[in-house]
Amino acid sequence: MENLEDFETFLKKVDNISQLVEDLRSSDVEVQHKAMAKADCYIAASGEPCKTEVNKTTINTSPPVQPSLTHQNESPENFMKIMERDAEDRWLRRAAKEKKATALKDKGNEAYAQEDYEAAVKYYGDGLAELKDMQPLYTNRAQAYIKLGKYKEAISDCEWALKCNERCIKAYLHMGRAYQGLKQYNEARKRFQKIQEIEPGREKMVKEYLMKVNMEEERESQEMNALQEFDKGERKATSVPQLLEKLSLPGQMPLYYCGGLEILSHMVTDCTGQTLFRLNNGFTIISSNDMVRSCLLQESNDPGRHELCASVLKLWTVVCNGNDENQRMLMTCPVAKQLIVQLVTSKHVAVQTECFRLLYLYSQMPRLAIDNLNLVMLVRNLMACISKPKQQQANTAVNVLKNFSAESRFCIQLRNEVPVAVIRPFTSILRNITISNCHVLPSLISAVSSLARDDVIHQKLAHDSQCWETFVVAIRQCSTPEYKEILYSLLSLIINLSTITSPAIQEHAVSLCDCCLGLLRGNDGGIITKATGVLSTVLPQSSEAVQYAIQGKVVRTMRRLLKGAGQTATKYAIKTLTVCTAASHLAREELVKSDKKLSVLRRLLSSSCDETVSGNASLCLAHCLELEEVASHLLGTDIVPLLLRHAAGDTKRTAVQQNAAIALGKLCRSEPRHLIKLRELHGLEILHSCVKLLPP
Repeated sequence: MENLEDFETFLKKVDNISQLVEDLRSSDVEVQHKAMAKADCYIAASGEPCKTEVNKTTINTSPPVQPSLTHQNESPENFMKIMERDAEDRWLRRAAKEKKATALKDKGNEAYAQEDYEAAVKYYGDGLAELKDMQPLYTNRAQAYIKLGKYKEAISDCEWALKCNERCIKAYLHMGRAYQGLKQYNEARKRFQKIQEIEPGREKMVKEYLMKVNMEEERESQEMNALQEFDKGERKATSVPQLLEKLSLPGQMPLYYCGGLEILSHMVTDCTGQTLFRLNNGFTIISSNDMVRSCLLQESNDPGRHELCASVLKLWTVVCNGNDENQRMLMTCPVAKQLIVQLVTSKHVAVQTECFRLLYLYSQMPRLAIDNLNLVMLVRNLMACISKPKQQQANTAVNVLKNFSAESRFCIQLRNEVPVAVIRPFTSILRNITISNCHVLPSLISAVSSLARDDVIHQKLAHDSQCWETFVVAIRQCSTPEYKEILYSLLSLIINLSTITSPAIQEHAVSLCDCCLGLLRGNDGGIITKATGVLSTVLPQSSEAVQYAIQGKVVRTMRRLLKGAGQTATKYAIKTLTVCTAASHLAREELVKSDKKLSVLRRLLSSSCDETVSGNASLCLAHCLELEEVASHLLGTDIVPLLLRHAAGDTKRTAVQQNAAIALGKLCRSEPRHLIKLRELHGLEILHSCVKLLPP
């Protein structure tokens, strides 16, 4: 197949032959004979001779009696056998070709891996000579063509691949890249967007490719405009290369370079200046200057050298601000990548300040920095800055960490170093909370919470005993109003981490419970809600903590909260109450003693739209029904229709139906008079249908 028309003709022949085989199997004799005649034509026209000859006779349709098909070679069954043998031979020949094509594809892949793209193209082409409808050969060769800059050839191969498989993701991907190479950006976008139409789950990948197209189109536009300004002889445009030429002179004093960099910083504040800086090798000129390089590496205590270092960092920030291509260029500079991380902890305030400005710029669009910086060292250095509250950069350091921690790739690269890079410095800071560092701690805790969204980091934090010991110390340190924001953030982090069961949490559960019981006696509604949330997640992990909480009058406190709490506090409080009544006879007695008709639970069953709340309320009620006379106290109330409504309800969580059915069963068993009401409401059928939901 040398062109598209040949391939379409091939596909049409396949369809015709498929129809021919169907006709040969027809029960209509006339249809069979017509099919035999067509088969003769195909065999005669093919390049491969048929191994078996079929004797043909002229069919006389004049006589009223159909001609007899007694001759063996003229029967439809015999002809079908001939066709099947011929098809099998063709299949064997195709299998042999496919084997050769696959071997050539593997050789092409090896050559591609070794960056020998010319050889890869040849191997893929040889494979296509064996088997012209093998889609991977087209997409692989297209990829090799892109590496060679042969974009039109790559597009052609992708079109052939789509003829083989119209939903081929790789074909659209490589075609988009090829159009991007040809600077046909709209065509590139269409191909990348087609991938998302075929597979919506690839949205993130498509978004990245579209971003690259937009960046390249923007870069081309910037460079075109900048060159036009330069050609016009605009003073500001011509000054940039002149200044860079002066800065490239070796052996000058630090103040010489400081002056030049200061002037240059004022010239590159707009897109044109930034682009001309890049086009005139500004990054290379500055980083390769021996004097500038030695100052950046902080090899001397000379104030002039420190000023030069700060000037370079300031220029980089200005020239990269709002310019994605310049940011990318700077990240390709080995000296810059190393220094941005190291100078965070510089002893010289001006240097550290400018370094943080540059780093904060990158943290707002963190993709480039994540791919290029030493992230473990960066986190350690940021933590070191945050732990020294007198430094002016503590706020910036925590904001940079917060921006980076929101990125999943950042978290993935930190996974193996979490104990050293995160947990140890974080716990050290929490153990030394003071007025001087309290302003940065809520943001720091928020950054750690963002890191904990990663499952691996979440597990490591939840299983670290030192971490939980520190939480207890920190909660007790934050008992006064000036630390309220820290306490609020810390309790949120604890709720998040304690959703995982771990020995470390169990070890400190009683201490955490004691802290939270103390917080419940306060007046701050937000803190009370968060403390209740901690109890709801920690108590299920420790029977000792449950007993301690019950002795601390937690049942009475939770009942009081349920009377007027908001939605979140209600969810935490009913779960805490359910855990306590499940574990303790005393807790059930205390709840029933204070509320014989269990009005709080009935109100939750009646009014709450939250399935978690109604499910826990049903379960808590079931626990209380194990006490004598509780079911009798509920006579004359709306308890039966309430439970029946939840047992029969269309809920997303079957646990709600299970718990309501269990409570209803215990209610009727303890007090048969409730059964009468259940029959009146036709509830026995509903209760019977719920039995299948119960665990065996």
